[in-house]
Amino acid sequence: MIDLAVTEAGNMSDTGKNRRPIQARSSSWARQAATWLARANVSPNQVSAASVVFASLGAAALVTWPDPVGLVVCVLGAQARLVCNLLDGMIAIEGARQSPLGQLYNEFPDRIADSLFIVALGYRADWPAIGWFGALAAALTAYVRVFGGSLGLRQDFRGPMAKQHRMAVLTAACLLGAIEALATQTSYALTAGCFVIAIGSAVTCATRTLAIARQLRRA
Repeated sequence: MIDLAVTEAGNMSDTGKNRRPIQARSSSWARQAATWLARANVSPNQVSAASVVFASLGAAALVTWPDPVGLVVCVLGAQARLVCNLLDGMIAIEGARQSPLGQLYNEFPDRIADSLFIVALGYRADWPAIGWFGALAAALTAYVRVFGGSLGLRQDFRGPMAKQHRMAVLTAACLLGAIEALATQTSYALTAGCFVIAIGSAVTCATRTLAIARQLRRA
């Protein structure tokens, strides 16, 4: 079966320092899905790329489709994106499908997907500047994490607004926004979600940077 002590993308060489803890790896549905995809000769890099497709569809629906349909489709896109992020690494290990490009596919699709969702949320909430700021801050959280790894430190996946937290806030904002749109035709939930992601991502950059500084001082 799949070794759950591996990195999220399954393509990194140093598993101890680069593993994102994900409880869903041990679930039976995830194991079964990863096994089926590996046997179907689906590569982990293809699954990583598929996450961008789902993000594009979800973000486009959020901006262009009417409420509440667009909001619900965005939620489905965000969850499908997260499933892809989970399965790509499991496929890599289950099917021994690691590749030299695995680290690129581990990081770049995530940054694109995050930006698509967060910027779209900003436009949908009529706060495009906050959406762009949130996308930048989200990308910087990953930069700080990987930079710490480049210094030989354990990569730091702490929040308060790591990837899974950003998608959780987006999901909650869209679901509440769908209810709000039907009940009052307002969009306060979307605005709140946009600000929470932006501010939380900025705080996450700070917490990860401070953690790197503490480790360097100890070293």
